[in-house]
Amino acid sequence: MTIDLYENFRKGGPACVRIGTGGISRDPAASAAKGVFRNNAGKKGIQMIIRSKFLALATGTLALAMSTTALSTAQAAYPEKAITVVVAYDAGGSTDVTARLLAPFIERHLGGARIEVVNKPGAGGEIGFAAIADATPDGYSIGFCNTPNMVSIPIERQARFSADRLDPLVNVVDDPGVWSVPGDSAFKTLKDVVEHAKANPNTVTVGTTGVGSDDQLAMLLVQRQAGVQFTHVPFSGSAANYKAMLAKKIQISGQNLGEGLRGQASDQIRVLGVMSKERWKAAPDIPTFAEQGYPVLMASLRGVCAPKGLPADIRAKLVDAVTKAATDPEFIAKAEAKETFQPLRVLSPDAFAAELKQLDTELKSLWQSSPWLK
Repeated sequence: MTIDLYENFRKGGPACVRIGTGGISRDPAASAAKGVFRNNAGKKGIQMIIRSKFLALATGTLALAMSTTALSTAQAAYPEKAITVVVAYDAGGSTDVTARLLAPFIERHLGGARIEVVNKPGAGGEIGFAAIADATPDGYSIGFCNTPNMVSIPIERQARFSADRLDPLVNVVDDPGVWSVPGDSAFKTLKDVVEHAKANPNTVTVGTTGVGSDDQLAMLLVQRQAGVQFTHVPFSGSAANYKAMLAKKIQISGQNLGEGLRGQASDQIRVLGVMSKERWKAAPDIPTFAEQGYPVLMASLRGVCAPKGLPADIRAKLVDAVTKAATDPEFIAKAEAKETFQPLRVLSPDAFAAELKQLDTELKSLWQSSPWLK
C-alpha cells in the first residue's frame, strides 16, 4: 500500500499531495520544479501515517472478525450450560408433571444438554410467565406457557408481561377440563351439583388454579348455563387446589383431565365430567358436560415457549429438540401412563401461535360481554 501510494505521488496522480522543501503543493509542475520528496522526513511521515491507518483498519477488522467468529462458535456450541425451564405453577401440578417428564427427553435430543425445572407460581401464572418474558433471549431460559392464562391475564389487568413477548415454540399437551369431588362426596353427577346450588345459592365452593384460568372460565360458563351462583376459591396452582379438595376445604376442584385421572386411579376422588366434545378414549367411563346438559368446552394447552428474540439457529435447535422429545415413543409411553396421564397434542410453532391468536380473539370478545374479573 505504501509503494502504490508513493508511486501515485511520484507520478503526479490527480489526487496526490506533494511534499517538498518548498512545502505542500497539489500542482505537479510546481512540485517538479522544487523537487518532489527531497524532504525525506516528510516522505517518512506520510509513510508512517499510512502504516498507522492501515494497522488501525486491520486491527478493527480482525477484532470484528474475531467477535463474529466467537458469537458464531458460541451459537454453534449451544448449549454450553444448563437450560432453565420455568413452570408458572406449583410443583406436583399438571404443568410441572409435563415439564419433568419431558426434560430428560429434551436433554437426549439436544446433545446431552442439562435441563433444570424451576417452579415460579403465583398470580394465576403471571409471575412465571413474566419471568420467561423478561429472560435474556439466549436459549438458556425457556418455560411452559399455559392457556388460557397466558392469554387471559393481559386482557383482564395490567400484567407484568404481554403475550406478544413470548415466543411459542412447540405445544405438547392439550388437556380438557374436568370437575372432581372427594370420593365420598354427596355429588355423584353435575345434576346433583346444580340442584344443590339452586337450593343453596353461593354455598357450593369451586376451587380453581387462579383468576382467569381455564377452571374459572369453565365455572362461569356453567353458572350462566345453569342459572346458579358458585363461590369461587382461587389457588396458586393445581396442586394446592387438589389438596384443598382432598382436605374438604372446597367441595369441587376445577382441574384438567390428567389430574383427574391420576386422582381417580387412587380412588381418592370422583370425576363428574369432562369438558370435551366426546368422551376421552383414556377415560371412557367419564361423561362429558354436554351429555349432562351443559355444553361447556374448555381445555389447557401446555407448550414450551421462550422470550422473544432468540437467535434463529438456537430457536431452530430448541424447536427440533422439543419436537423430537414430545414425539419420542418412550416419552409418549410415560406421558400416557395412568399415574402420569398427559393428553398429548404436538403443535409446530406456527400452529401453536395460530391457536393462541384465535384464543386471544375469543377471550377479548368474552371479556367485553362477561368479564371474569370484577
